[in-house]
Amino acid sequence: MELVRLLSNRLGFNHLTKHEVGKYSVDGVYHHADKLVAKSLKKSAKNGINAIYAYEDGACDSFKAAKDVNIACLYDLPIGYYKTARTLLSEEIEKWPEWKATLHGFKDSPKKLKRKDEELALADHIFVASSFTKKTLEDYAGKLGPIHVIPYGFPKPVENRNYHFNNRPIKLLFVGGLSQRKGIANMFKAVENLQSQVELTVVGRKSTEDCEALNSALQKHRWIPSLPHDQVLKTMREHDVLLFPSLFEGFGLVITEAMSQGTPVITTNRTAGPDLITHGVNGWIVEAGSTKALQNCIADLVQTTNKIKEAGKAALKTASQRPWELYGKELAEKIKSLKP
Repeated sequence: MELVRLLSNRLGFNHLTKHEVGKYSVDGVYHHADKLVAKSLKKSAKNGINAIYAYEDGACDSFKAAKDVNIACLYDLPIGYYKTARTLLSEEIEKWPEWKATLHGFKDSPKKLKRKDEELALADHIFVASSFTKKTLEDYAGKLGPIHVIPYGFPKPVENRNYHFNNRPIKLLFVGGLSQRKGIANMFKAVENLQSQVELTVVGRKSTEDCEALNSALQKHRWIPSLPHDQVLKTMREHDVLLFPSLFEGFGLVITEAMSQGTPVITTNRTAGPDLITHGVNGWIVEAGSTKALQNCIADLVQTTNKIKEAGKAALKTASQRPWELYGKELAEKIKSLKP
């Protein structure tokens, strides 16, 4: 199924992979796998399996089958609850109507959204990677199982990182999908107001070709549509600060990646930032959606570049204390501690 999906995309057979309805769409492939797992659970229960761990959009059939054979349902929600997302991002459309074309979080059908709610209702335990994701589940109307917050780990930190400013503009970097869900309209406006004091590099693919505001903003800055992962890390080391002003994020792996390279991060309270960053120590947390807060934070660093060096070194220390292995260990230990 997945091979056909990839080939269909490459060959231009878009009707086969059309969102939700295409037989070989992401949902089609994922639901096919879900059904296969569901069929195997009766045999798995006889072989001693007492729990299943599944992810959003691919758990419904498996969880229903698991309930029939007394197998515990463990659910991983990698991004916040969809109702919260729709509420928060609808506000963005009102604030930045010219960026509406970049917001694709409103495509899912009522059937798909109902399935998400069914999965949550069936879950005996829910695993999330940030406190923000947990908070969004407060908008769920029904009763939920226990929610466990286990942040992801950091890549291996670099051993040496030099910081030299020499009265030049501060080098800012953004890495991610080019959508207003990431707060990029606020970022471009904040940088524009700071003019020659900063230089911005943007790494990421456009979410659409039909947003004039995005196309215009990218022409004013260095834009790299895509880079291999090792080059992304190298680019992070070549910049002073990573900007990640996301408005709705389950975690934000670029935060941990940048910190592991000694590049401190300015992010928002709607990411994993509050779980990883102590404001003013190893990075900075600003109010989501506030251009002024983001601009003021950058402006302060322009005036006191030594704060970037101090936060960068502290970020490296933070990264060294939470490798990916620790995330795996904490997740495994939590699962083992649960009653089957």
